[in-house]
Amino acid sequence: MKKLVVLIGLLLPSLAMAAGGHSVHLDKAHIDRTDQPSLQRGAQIFMNYCMGCHQTQYQRYQRTFEDLGVPLDLGQENLQVTGEKVGDYMKSAIPKESAAKWFGAPPPDLTLVARVRGADWLYTYFRSFYVDESRPFGVNNKVFPEVGMPHVLQELQGVPYDQHEERMIDGEMQSVYVGIKSDGTGMLSPDEYDAAVLDLVNYLVYLGEPSRLEAESIGRWVIVFILVLFVFVYLLKKEYWRDVH
Repeated sequence: MKKLVVLIGLLLPSLAMAAGGHSVHLDKAHIDRTDQPSLQRGAQIFMNYCMGCHQTQYQRYQRTFEDLGVPLDLGQENLQVTGEKVGDYMKSAIPKESAAKWFGAPPPDLTLVARVRGADWLYTYFRSFYVDESRPFGVNNKVFPEVGMPHVLQELQGVPYDQHEERMIDGEMQSVYVGIKSDGTGMLSPDEYDAAVLDLVNYLVYLGEPSRLEAESIGRWVIVFILVLFVFVYLLKKEYWRDVH
């Protein structure tokens, strides 16, 4: 029975990734949890573009502001858009019933999305929307086909198109897929948009483990303590055994 449980635990992540379109190539997201400016920019993007539908109900505003080095008054004024108290959890104001009606299902909580999906998956996902008039919101996604979510970052990226080019291959002209490219109407250039997405993913990674850096710092001191303690224990052992020998 235990072996079956372990096997299911190993298979579930693979099945979940397959269901989310993980068969496509994922671009590497170079995450830096110590980069506070990046985390601050990512929090700003999340509050402005994601928080209208999604929430992170297991994280408090105050904890976020303190970890990211944002003064509480500035955080309340510029990042806390829902009018709640700074000590409240970060919840969306959208009613679940309405969201389910509009999107087909309530938008998921994103507190642990980076731990479930992975940073590379998120980084590629946000950069993989493209125009698809057959979909309800007019867009589709290479990483998550038929996703029931609009391209909320289109204002920043511009209108993304799934583009092909005619190329000569083996003496014949063939249509070759060249990737997703913006029409240039976005507020950001392609490089700036990629950087903004990386900031957003960095913030989502932080949300999944807000105490990660603190835990790593404590862990290093614990290892140092154990090494020093080992020296004294070894010397004490030699002292005790001196009379025996």
